[in-house]
Amino acid sequence: MALLEIENLQTDFVSHGGSVRAVNDLSFQVNSGEIVALVGESGCGKSVTSMSVLRLLPEATTRTDGVIRFDGINLLDLSEAEMRRLRGKAIAMVFQEPMTSLNPVLTVGRQIQETLKIHEKLSRAQARQRAIDMLTLVGIPAPDQRIDEYPHQLSGGMRQRVMIAIALACNPKLLIADEPTTALDVTIQAQILDLIRDLNKRLGSAVIFITHDLGVVAEVADRVIVMYAGRKVEEAQVDALFTDPRHPYTKGLLGAMPVLGSSLSDEAPQSLAEIRGQVPALNKPIVGCVFASRCDLAFERCRHEAPLMTRLGDGHAVACHLEGGAHA
Repeated sequence: MALLEIENLQTDFVSHGGSVRAVNDLSFQVNSGEIVALVGESGCGKSVTSMSVLRLLPEATTRTDGVIRFDGINLLDLSEAEMRRLRGKAIAMVFQEPMTSLNPVLTVGRQIQETLKIHEKLSRAQARQRAIDMLTLVGIPAPDQRIDEYPHQLSGGMRQRVMIAIALACNPKLLIADEPTTALDVTIQAQILDLIRDLNKRLGSAVIFITHDLGVVAEVADRVIVMYAGRKVEEAQVDALFTDPRHPYTKGLLGAMPVLGSSLSDEAPQSLAEIRGQVPALNKPIVGCVFASRCDLAFERCRHEAPLMTRLGDGHAVACHLEGGAHA
């Protein structure tokens, strides 16, 4: 049995003016010890999916349907008190921007210790020592000094490491990392990616890695799920996705990646691929394929009938009429 099983997830934002379906009929699994990347441009539903799993979206303005089964338990059936016992212990999250996630008036040690006191019932002295151990684990130098410093005293890379230390303090079975390297320079990005990959191997935590950067995906992921307009359009092992992409949107994303050194070759440099048009509005139902309005290969069927997920073998699946459209 998979550690996390998401079946037909739908998340709507509801207001007086109507509703917006941010995630539509999404299904995927995450196995223990596996790193699964959720990929797509901004607004495709990646972060909303992660917030739905942790049930962090406000109930007054959102509606979530489907099944989110973690360790055999449907999280949508749990009370808020039961979810609080899971958050930070069995499932933890690293948010995109540490300066808005860390409390500026509390030391980083205090913020790590809070998680330990709530979930592990440790004494103050035990929690402090464990916090120092966690700062050491994530590679922060002089942890016994840094533990008493405030977030503004740390660099962006160190703040992100603190966020990871907080998330891993209780040895969660599942870590959700939401664009953890977006605001960091390239050198620090590489260090954070190495850290997540190393911790995944050492601690065995499964990871959902959310990003729009396919270069990052190639570095860390075992399996990739490509999302567009709230839907899954392709899923594959990372090597298969890069060597044999099957959905036009995936091909467009890969074509938009710059190739290092291409401008230095004797041949005329190739322009980056462009995906024309805009993401369709999600405040009304989309008829047909969600990508049809931007796809150069779209034909009449694409504009009237939504493609079903086709299994291509070895875990590769795609939702495209060009691949047959048979339901799997």
